Amino acid sequence: MDEESPPTTTTPLLHHRPNWWRQIPTNTITSLTFHKTTLWSELGGSVGDLGTYIPIVLALTLVSKLDLSTTLIFTAFYNIITGLLFGIPMPVQPMKSIASVAISETPLLTLSQIAAAGIGTASVLLFLGATGLMSFLYKFIPLPVVRGVQLSQGLSFAFTAIKYVRYEQDFAANKQGDARPWFGLDGLVVAVSAIVFLIITTGSGETYDDNVSPEEAGKVRVSRRLRMLSSVPSALIVFITGIILCFVIDPSIFENLQLGPSKFHVLKITWDDFKTGFIRGSVPQIPLSILNSVIAVCKLSDDLFPEHEASVTAVSVSVGMMNLVGCWFGAMPVCHGAGGLAGQYRFGGRTGASVLLLGVGKLVLGLLFGNSFVRILNQFPVGILGALLLFAGIELAMASKDMNTKEESFVMLVCAAVSLTGSSAALGFVCGIVLFLLLKLREVDCAPDNGDDE
Repeated sequence: MDEESPPTTTTPLLHHRPNWWRQIPTNTITSLTFHKTTLWSELGGSVGDLGTYIPIVLALTLVSKLDLSTTLIFTAFYNIITGLLFGIPMPVQPMKSIASVAISETPLLTLSQIAAAGIGTASVLLFLGATGLMSFLYKFIPLPVVRGVQLSQGLSFAFTAIKYVRYEQDFAANKQGDARPWFGLDGLVVAVSAIVFLIITTGSGETYDDNVSPEEAGKVRVSRRLRMLSSVPSALIVFITGIILCFVIDPSIFENLQLGPSKFHVLKITWDDFKTGFIRGSVPQIPLSILNSVIAVCKLSDDLFPEHEASVTAVSVSVGMMNLVGCWFGAMPVCHGAGGLAGQYRFGGRTGASVLLLGVGKLVLGLLFGNSFVRILNQFPVGILGALLLFAGIELAMASKDMNTKEESFVMLVCAAVSLTGSSAALGFVCGIVLFLLLKLREVDCAPDNGDDE
C-alpha cells in the first residue's frame, strides 16, 4: 500500500474569531507589563513604521497646510488606545491614497476636503464593521489573494525605500530629484551604513532561543551572540541618529523652534467639500483600507501573534472611530496597516507597549513643539527613512512564504503582479478572486454519478 502523504497545503480561507472584546483586559495587561519582552525591544519596534509615517505627514504639512501639532496629538492618543485595545503593535498610519491625491493631483485638495475624504472612508469602514459585513468578507476571502495583496504592498514599500536611498526627494512637490551624492550628512554612505547596521543587529528578523544542546558549544556561543545583537534597539538608534543629523544639517532649527501646541479648532466642511473629498479621496481609499488596513493586517496579526489575533470588527470600527473624531479637528486621516505592523515587529515590537510608547513620544512632541516640529522633519535624512522602510517592506512581503502549492503561489503572484503594475490593490484583488474561482471551477466534477465506481 502506498503510504505517501499528500503535499501540505495552507488553509484556503480565512477564519474569524468572535468575542474579541473579551480579550481587551488581557491585551491591556500584556501591553502594560511588557509580557515576554523588554523595554528596549519595544522602544526599537516603536519607530519601525516611521519610514512611511514621516514622508506623508511632512508632505501634507508642507503642501496642504496640515496642522502638524493637531495630527501628532490625535495620532498619539490613537496609538495609546490601540496599544491597550489590541495588545500588539497595531500601527496608526496615514491613509496613503487620500494623501497621494491631496499632494499630487490638480487642483489640490483643501484641508477640509482631505478631512471629508477621511470621514467618508471611516463611515464606510464603521458600517462594514458594525454590521458584521467585514467579518463576512474576512471569512471567505481566499488566503492566496490576501497574500498577494501583502506581497505587492511589501514590494511597493521596498521599491520606494530603494528610491529614497538612491535619489534625493522633494516631498512637498512629490518629485524625485537627482542621484543622491555618496558623501554628506544625507549621502549614500549614511544610508548604506544604516542598512548595514540594521542587518548586523537584526539579521533576517529571526528569533533565537536557548534550545541548543550543551555539546554544541560553538552553536551556544553563536546563538548567545546573535540573541545579544537582536536585543539592541537598532531602529531606535538609527532614528535618533537621524534626529541629531537634522540639527547638524540646519543649526538654525534651534532658533525657530517655538514651544507649545497650536490651538484646536473645528474645521468648516461644506457639502461640496464632502462631495469632492468622497469622489476624489474616499473612492480610491476605501478598497485599499478594506484590504490592507483591515483584512491584511488581521491576517498578519494572526501570523505574528496567534494568541492575540486582531478582530476584523475591532480593527474596522477602530479606523472608523478614529477618523470620525480627529478629522473634524484637522487631524490627518489615518488607518491601520499591514506594513506598519510588519515594520514594528521587524524591529522588536511584540506587544501593544510598542505603539503605546510611540504615542507618548508623539504626544510630548506635539505638546512641546507644535507645528514648529515640521522644521526638524524637513531636515530628516531621507536615506535613513529609506533604510527603515526597506526592512518594513521586506518583512511584510515575507508573510507570503507560506504558499505551499503551485496553485496558491500562482494566484498570489498574479494578484501581486496586477496590484504592482496597475498601482491598485483593488484591481489585483479582483483579478486574484476571479483567478481563484476559475481554478476551482476547473476541478468541479460535472459528470453524472452512475454508480459505476467501486
